[in-house]
Amino acid sequence: MFLENTVNHTEQFGWIEVICGSMFSGKTEELIRRLKRAQFAKQRVEIFKPSVDTRYDDEEVVSHNENRIRSTPVPASSNIRLLANDVDVIGIDEAQFFDDEIVAVCNDLANRGIRVIVAGLDMDFKGKPFGPMPALMATAEYVTKVHAVCTRTGNLAHYSYRKAQSDDLVLLGETQEYEPLSRAAYYKAMKEHEMHNKKERNNEQ
Repeated sequence: MFLENTVNHTEQFGWIEVICGSMFSGKTEELIRRLKRAQFAKQRVEIFKPSVDTRYDDEEVVSHNENRIRSTPVPASSNIRLLANDVDVIGIDEAQFFDDEIVAVCNDLANRGIRVIVAGLDMDFKGKPFGPMPALMATAEYVTKVHAVCTRTGNLAHYSYRKAQSDDLVLLGETQEYEPLSRAAYYKAMKEHEMHNKKERNNEQ
């Protein structure tokens, strides 16, 4: 459960919130919602995203349903530490694309009294923990796991199945390249993919 009312009036401190899940689960939507509420409360807010993420906009953070908020693209997590001055709240989108130093950066900022809100994919397309996300989830005070709806079964989905033929860990894409699947649907799809590849290899021999 996420609690915002954790204000200690005698001690200045911050904390880390992680919003994670599969693609199309509403991670960025939830990040933007929290950041806009903070802005409405006249809190000083800065948003960062990896400069590699240019799917919707070079600078803005944009959700799948076109909600958007101004952000600063950065090539490495260390840039966030340098740019995060005189702020109350920091938002970080697509955290899985950052280097491992993002964990230390988020903890340093929280220790400086800043509320840090991080959104990212918890698993890659192979169903493995994605980059620095496990460590961020472990050190965060609050973790919110959001789910998509499986395109094949209608059940809750927390796997991002890659339809595109690519083994690159980082492949930016939308519904043409990915679909959210439940555990059962993902397992079945991966088995079918494996059998298809095996068949193709046999045909080539």
